[in-house]
Amino acid sequence: MEVDFARRALRAARLDAQLFEEVEDDPRATAQAAGVVVLAAVAAGVGSGARGFGEIVLGTVAALVSWFVWAYLAYWIGTRLWPEPATHASHAQLLRTVGFASAPGVLRVLGVIGPVRGLVFLVAGVWMLVATVIAVRQALDYKSTWRAVGVSTIGWVVQAILLVTVLWLLAGPGRST
Repeated sequence: MEVDFARRALRAARLDAQLFEEVEDDPRATAQAAGVVVLAAVAAGVGSGARGFGEIVLGTVAALVSWFVWAYLAYWIGTRLWPEPATHASHAQLLRTVGFASAPGVLRVLGVIGPVRGLVFLVAGVWMLVATVIAVRQALDYKSTWRAVGVSTIGWVVQAILLVTVLWLLAGPGRST
């Protein structure tokens, strides 16, 4: 059965908890989740007024790396440090659910409307964080949304620090960007 990519992405943006359960259990959804991450990253690049194709590509690569790392951290924290009795998950399951949680990020393309760019990025960012909490809660089989908030927050902070550090090292320490 072929599953409609656009319909799944829309359900993720609508914060449909059942969608996150569905993609968690569908190994074929991994490529779709990566597609959502790529679309959201390209939308962010276009909406932010990126200076050329190279910046959009770099932003997309950074988004894919961040997605992979964040999903791994959520998996590790959620299954090793803060599991609930029913918690059973794999990194692949977190990749799928967290990837689909990027769906609201597609709206960042509306940032091309300069006067509302900041608001668009704020709303899309908060929406994506809420979707991620739901994705993590469902993938880790948590009853507690607050536990999912904790796992998501810690995972995001750690991956952000790692990403900034790697980008700083690639740019060359002491070099201003």
